Amino acid sequence: MNMMERGAHGLAVLRYLDGEYQVVTPGVFVICAVTGKRIPLEDLRYWNVDLQEAYVDATAAHQRYVELTESKR
Repeated sequence: MNMMERGAHGLAVLRYLDGEYQVVTPGVFVICAVTGKRIPLEDLRYWNVDLQEAYVDATAAHQRYVELTESKR
């Protein structure tokens, strides 16, 4: 049974861990920290444990990495 069948809807709140995440508040999507796009939980593949941020794709994750490394210079 997927989340839609269980009645979950809207924004999910997750705790990002190494290689997995924990659902704090059930929902069906999270928001990309870089693009602001909705990411369905079944498509969520990229996140940052230290920043507790989700990313829509590898390009967005890399963009955040670049932003962070350039700000430390």
